[in-house]
Amino acid sequence: MFGTSVAPMGEITADGYPVARMNEALFETHVHMVSSDAGPAGVGEPGVPPIAPAICNAIFAAAGGRIRELPVKGQSS
Repeated sequence: MFGTSVAPMGEITADGYPVARMNEALFETHVHMVSSDAGPAGVGEPGVPPIAPAICNAIFAAAGGRIRELPVKGQSS
C-alpha cells in the first residue's frame, strides 16, 4: 500500500501524509520471492521502488502522456 501511495499522492506536507486505501489499490500485484540462505530481512521493502514507475508507465500506456514528476496527483499528461 505504501508503494501504491507514493506515485499518486506521495508528497509530504504539514497537513499530513495520505495513504492509499484498499479500494485505491492495484487490482492484482505479483510478488516473487527468491530462496536464499541469508537471514530474514526487509522482504516488503524491495517492492516499493518499482511501483511508481509501473504506475507512470500504465498511465502512459493508457493515455499516451509521460509523467515526469511525482506525485501524479494534479498533473495533466
